Parts: sequence; C-alpha cells; structure tokens
Amino acid sequence: GAPEVAFHDGRELRGIPPNQVTFTAAEAAEIRHGYFANISFLDAQLGRVLDALEKSGQAERTIIAFVADHGYHVGEHGLWAKTSNFEFDAHVPLLVAAPGVSVPGGQSDGVVELLDLFPTLVELCGLPKPEGLEGLSLAPALRDPAATIKPAAFTQHPRPAYYDREPSKLPAAMGCSVRTPLVRYTEWRDWKTGAVVARELYDAKLDPAELRNAIDAPALAAPQREAAALLAKQFPPVKH
Repeated sequence: GAPEVAFHDGRELRGIPPNQVTFTAAEAAEIRHGYFANISFLDAQLGRVLDALEKSGQAERTIIAFVADHGYHVGEHGLWAKTSNFEFDAHVPLLVAAPGVSVPGGQSDGVVELLDLFPTLVELCGLPKPEGLEGLSLAPALRDPAATIKPAAFTQHPRPAYYDREPSKLPAAMGCSVRTPLVRYTEWRDWKTGAVVARELYDAKLDPAELRNAIDAPALAAPQREAAALLAKQFPPVKH
C-alpha cells in the first residue's frame, strides 16, 4: 500500500538505467551474505581498537561513540542500498560509552537523532555549549536508558533519488518523514508547490518492518495527528 514515490531504482547496486541488473535469488543471497560479512568484519576491527584502548590505560577517561550515517536495504520492500524513508534506511547504529556515566550494556528504546551526538559530547566533556545547536544531549539516557530525550526523529529524501542527474537538476518531490515512538508518518510533497501528493503511516509497534501502509487507520488516528503536527512544525510546506 505504499505509494510508488516511496521507492527507487536501487542504482547504487543495480546500475544506472536503462542498463540495470535484476538480481537472481542466488545473487540476492550472495549480496546479503556479503553485507552480513561486512558487519562481522567491522565488529572484529572495532574489537581490536577497543582492546588497544584498554591496553593503553586510557579507557576510563575515553568516551566512545559508534555511529553510521544511514541504514541499508538488501531486498526488503524490493529495495537495494539506501535513499528511502523506510525504517531500514533511517534507523542507524548509535552506541555511546562514557566511563562513570553510561550504564554498561544499557539499551534505550527512545527516539533520538545523530545531531544529538555533538551536544552529548559537549556535555560529557564539560565544554561550553555553543549557541544554535539543534540537537539535545543524550546524557540523561546514558544515565537512565528509560529516559525520554525528544518526541521524534526526522528524515528527508528527494525523488528522483538522484535528481542532480536529471535535466532540471531539481527534485520532483521531497519525502519528509517523522518517526515517533508509536508511528512513522511520511509526506511526499511536490517540490514546486509544496502540495502533499502521497502519505505513508506505519505502526512502529505492530508493524516494525513497515509492510502495511496504515494511513488514516482509525486505530492510529491520534498518533497520526501528533506525527503530522510534529512534521509540519519541523518541515513546514514551502514553495520553491
């Protein structure tokens, strides 16, 4: 039930149209195998770095932050690589270890954003907080994983996904997405007029893989209204 504009051609892996590859089942399995192998390899290298930190004697005075810039599709929703507003793409790893502050092994279900990382490091290091920071410190969640930092996280992706390669050098639409603890709500807006041309809504609790577009579902009416209001405040519709 997702609108066509939510998808893309996966050219990062499939090649540039019209010369695109359609993966066989065996090729898709090999790609997934390689992706998971990458993760295992990276995990092993991170372990080497942490072992060296321990041996250096500096571990107890070192803050460690591990992040990624985006998620990744390996066939989910029929997509490959990144550049979508789906959870597989927007959800990223974020691990922070601060000696004497964070709970060892603590895991938070709170909604946060990568722009919260810098304010977190500023606070943990006892530095003056610069003016104009958009993010919020995650230190409260490090001390108490049940703490709530903010009500939502936001994502944007244009369509076409690689609009800079189009003759106009402009997108046709922009997908503005908000993720609350209860739902993901996305508006696809015409780039020139700002008019909403398509919408998506996914139940974060009952449908974490986002397999059913539940837009305007009565059971999610209140979370949808809240998410729409948050999105309108963060990304007001504009004409270009």
